[in-house]
Amino acid sequence: MSANKSNRRADPAWKPRSEMKLINTAMRRVDGPDKVTGRAMYSADMRLPNMVYARLVLLQVPRAVVEKIDVSRALEVEGCVLAQPYVEAGTEVLYSGDDSVVAYVAAETEEAAEDAARAVRLTLMPGPVLVTRLQSLAPGAAEVTSDGNVGRLREQGDEEDAVLGLSESDVLIEETYELPIQHHLCLETHGCVVDYDGEQATVYASTQAVTSNQGEFAQLLDLPSDKVRIVTEHMGGGFGAKFGAGVEGGIACTIAKQLKRPVHLLLDRPQEFQMGGNRSGTHARVKAGATADGTLRVIQAEVDRLGGVGGGSFPGLPYIYEAEARHVKDRSVHTASDSSRAMRAPGHPQASFIMESVMDELAYGLAMDPLEFRKRNLGDDVWHRHLDTVAQEIGWAAHPNKTAAGAPDDDGMAEGIGFAVATWGAGGRRGAECEVRLNPDGSVTSSCAVQDLGTGARTYVAAIPAEEFGLPLDAVTARIGDSSLPPGVGSGGSVTTGSVAPAVKAAAHGAREAMEKRLAEAIPGDVDGFVWADGRVRSTGGADFDVSFREACAMLGTQPVAVTAGHDRSLQARGQLHGAQAVRVRVDTWTGRVQVVKMVAIQDQGLPMNRMALESQIKGGMIQALSYGLLEERVFDNEHGWLLTDNMETYRVAGTKEIPELVAIIDDEDDRPVTGMAEAPVIPGQSALSNAIYNACGARLRAVPFTPDRVLAALGLLS
Repeated sequence: MSANKSNRRADPAWKPRSEMKLINTAMRRVDGPDKVTGRAMYSADMRLPNMVYARLVLLQVPRAVVEKIDVSRALEVEGCVLAQPYVEAGTEVLYSGDDSVVAYVAAETEEAAEDAARAVRLTLMPGPVLVTRLQSLAPGAAEVTSDGNVGRLREQGDEEDAVLGLSESDVLIEETYELPIQHHLCLETHGCVVDYDGEQATVYASTQAVTSNQGEFAQLLDLPSDKVRIVTEHMGGGFGAKFGAGVEGGIACTIAKQLKRPVHLLLDRPQEFQMGGNRSGTHARVKAGATADGTLRVIQAEVDRLGGVGGGSFPGLPYIYEAEARHVKDRSVHTASDSSRAMRAPGHPQASFIMESVMDELAYGLAMDPLEFRKRNLGDDVWHRHLDTVAQEIGWAAHPNKTAAGAPDDDGMAEGIGFAVATWGAGGRRGAECEVRLNPDGSVTSSCAVQDLGTGARTYVAAIPAEEFGLPLDAVTARIGDSSLPPGVGSGGSVTTGSVAPAVKAAAHGAREAMEKRLAEAIPGDVDGFVWADGRVRSTGGADFDVSFREACAMLGTQPVAVTAGHDRSLQARGQLHGAQAVRVRVDTWTGRVQVVKMVAIQDQGLPMNRMALESQIKGGMIQALSYGLLEERVFDNEHGWLLTDNMETYRVAGTKEIPELVAIIDDEDDRPVTGMAEAPVIPGQSALSNAIYNACGARLRAVPFTPDRVLAALGLLS
């Protein structure tokens, strides 16, 4: 009898894709039935014995001195058990956002909590309204932050080179581009349920970072970290806005400590709009030039990042393209509104819109095919291939408007096509661990604390061990979203899959090797190795061993095989991700209405964990970009500072009526290992959409969203 040697690999490398049975196929998500039947439990769904419901009271103006907070009427509401000021009388609230929380209440029912919150009376002395860029930049404007209204200036490139480049260009543009504030609009609002008994706590949090939340909530509750458990069984989206406990989490902990009762505190929808974070806006003044041969000679820009009291995001210009010279200055301009937070590809959709608009304007100025102009100024051939792929799928070869905008037909309709490219970083990071456990009864668990934001993490946490042992997907139970499990990583920057999947793979590989060692010791005869396939395990070599997986596990006796492993960098992709998108639109030049007919995206992503989920992610990114381009915009009353778009009727987003034909193409020529890529498909859609509108009818839109009035104005039909 000999130990298994030849079947073991020194490194837990991924199988060749052609040999995979689950990974790189289209798998239905393991949590799909729970979600469609309503069995899935979100933080908002938690109902615990003796629980109270908490609500926050926010100011509805961006700046005021709170002279008095009267909670007496709230305490008179039947069922109200707590009503307290959050700030002292005389406090100056400086901006609309989490700073505007002034009181909180708790009650036996949701209805009583809402009534009590409405019963809180505030006496205010309103201050100056500074909710727009121009208001904050006006001479003598009040200061929004302690550092003033303008953040530190950042500068890239050389001004003299840029000025020279402009003088040497054959075509020039000088334009202003603007992008509004966009909200994350998670279907599940921010908040948590805190179950605290004085000695330990379980927090059901809607969070993108289960593991790191453990320490934060422990500090808020004055408990050791090992006495606090964070659970995120399911969550309704985050998109970058849900990492910390937030003001709402801190208040929930305060109430729980005071009442020694479970506390349910999730923001209502208007509060989510007011204090849940946002994608920063952008105002950019741009000069750019190109030479007659189609070379991007220069770009010069002054960019204002509009992140409320936050800094906003902007990665710089010429973004993905190559320019011979550049000079770019950018700064934050603060307004008295909620701070921007990370939102899928922070800053990149803004830079994409500016740069892709510039590229389009220069191409048409040269009477050059905008597809060809892009390729001449992209150094990486992958983007060339991607642009050619989406161009073929969208029908560019047969399209008549190659070097100039089209014109409407007799009914005022015009059809056009636009292009844009995307990028992001590949890979993951250390910190994730996974335990794979094989039990004597044949059950298998794969455990990691990582949260699933709806992107499909739970499915590949199960699929990777199933692939390793030749089992069907439903033979492995994925245990995730619980801080009592091996640690996960925060889901930001598209690093989740690149961080967690390698840890799961390493643990599954280690468990297989441990299992093979146990089997080799128990099997009579020589064993060269084992083959795991179709729910069975058989030996190679002299021994005659061919049993079901369950029978093999029964040979473990009472001792399971359990292996925990961490992130293995050799199993993740590295480098740059690429993508391209094309959009076909129909523009009604009589009404200004834009109908998106078709969107096409190609994306490289390394080894796909689940092709169905991957295509869904790409399509989801296209939809978010389409919604950004056509509809989404935060709007304040500039005179009084009231947030006018604080509900899902006035803040408009794309629905089924706006969704076109969506084509998601997975780039299988990318043979790298696993990575995430949810950020990249969000980036270029609104840019390609804007360019398609111009290609259709000559309406160049330099401000997002592309509403009918802006289309008509660009056509010269509105004064």
